[in-house]
Amino acid sequence: MADEPLLADATSVESEFLKQCEEVIGYHFRQPALLQAALTHASGASDRLASNERLEFLGDAVLGLVVCEQLYHRYPQYMVGELTKLKSVVVSRQTCAQLAQQLGLGRFLRVGPGVGRAGPLPRNLLGDVFESLIGAIYLDGGLEVARSWVLQQVGPFLERIVSTAQYENAKSLLQQLAQKQFGVTPVYQVLDEKGPDHCKCFQVVAVVGKERFAPAWGRSKKDAEEKAAANALAQLRKEPLPYPDQGSG
Repeated sequence: MADEPLLADATSVESEFLKQCEEVIGYHFRQPALLQAALTHASGASDRLASNERLEFLGDAVLGLVVCEQLYHRYPQYMVGELTKLKSVVVSRQTCAQLAQQLGLGRFLRVGPGVGRAGPLPRNLLGDVFESLIGAIYLDGGLEVARSWVLQQVGPFLERIVSTAQYENAKSLLQQLAQKQFGVTPVYQVLDEKGPDHCKCFQVVAVVGKERFAPAWGRSKKDAEEKAAANALAQLRKEPLPYPDQGSG
């Protein structure tokens, strides 16, 4: 009987801890045990099954579904290769860790002795807890609730990531598109070059069949070809040029 006040105090502290996390993430759990599990790293759990590993597994799948669905509907002009590349950036461990850090989830994560004591928590742990939280919200509130929460967190990143990532590896993407739609392989022509030998800039144009696209400047032929391919992709998609021709810039 003497232990009852101590147990009550512990329960009260735990409840307040979880409420603080709920305020931070903007979601109230009907089943607090799910949130508790999502915040428990394997190093701080009584056994592996009590950790957030299973929730992380589930949350990863939910995150992938929501992001794939968004990319599919918002970018109907993109082929599978492009969608896959964009999805891999949006759901990457780096992005998840960044989102977890932005929410301040690190201070709620339960870890074992010594983990993170020498400095900030490892980014992979932050990425894991973000996915675990998605899994917990999915189990607690269902897919629609989880989708809404994911989009609230990922939405601001989605446009930015798409705008910066969609033209990475543009030559490969243009080749896929050109071969599929026109049955030809793009070629690249150097139109101009400026500067001394040790610091030249090149102007390159992408040509697909008989069609020439907007040229682009780059600090190497490879860089200029990549940018010219990005311009060609943008024109084929009827989007603004990512690299408008501006002198040697």
